[in-house]
Amino acid sequence: MSEVVNVRNQNKIAYISMNRPEKRNALSVDMANQLLDAFHDADRGEEIRAIIFTGEGKAFSSGGDLETLDSLNNTAEIITYMKQALAVIQTIRQLDKYVISAVHGFAAGAGFSLAIAADFIVADTDAKFVSSFTNVGIIPDLGLLKALSDKLPSAVAKEWISSGKPVSAQEAYEKGIVNRVADGNLLEEAAEFARFIVEGPPLANRFVKQLVNHSNELTFDTNDMQEMAVQTLLLQSEDNKEGIQAFFEKRKPIFGGK
Repeated sequence: MSEVVNVRNQNKIAYISMNRPEKRNALSVDMANQLLDAFHDADRGEEIRAIIFTGEGKAFSSGGDLETLDSLNNTAEIITYMKQALAVIQTIRQLDKYVISAVHGFAAGAGFSLAIAADFIVADTDAKFVSSFTNVGIIPDLGLLKALSDKLPSAVAKEWISSGKPVSAQEAYEKGIVNRVADGNLLEEAAEFARFIVEGPPLANRFVKQLVNHSNELTFDTNDMQEMAVQTLLLQSEDNKEGIQAFFEKRKPIFGGK
């Protein structure tokens, strides 16, 4: 099996990049399997504080591998492929660590699903987001339909989905889909964006991610109880003690994640 995912670790950041540039990083079964391994390894890495997810070549990802999709002959094969692809999306959402999608070129179809599954998006000025599913007579999948419905006014979500139009990085930023538009080196700007994560408290960030991701499932009463339980744990952590000491010493805290 060829290496269709590249991984490197630098300055407490794991860089995970899809590596099928000749296929515009279309999501194959091999790529899905290797992405799962890479994300889990990064999440377990004690020195890793954040994950930057990107694609090699001219595009972030063109979406599903059309050659693979065209070879699927029955319902069972389609479901098997979709479950494997969906596992990547679900893993990104479920990781303890924050994931930043660094998007350049096109994030189309399932590529848009991959990008928006991350906690944050830093997009190059040339980036285009395309819900291209209706162009081939299907609906968005891999969580994209719900993600757009949750993040956008319903009329805008329906327009983006049913028109299949390319959405610029600037428009996506204005609609709250993109956190930062990069006008320089994309990965350098993504790493700069990640600084508040790398220098921040890992334990608190872990709980923030999970509580925010599940906030729409909770009543206020249930949320209040969860906040109280988490806060009780964090108030006894070494990070909390370090944060308080740094405040009194008028310096930046050095969080250890304990």
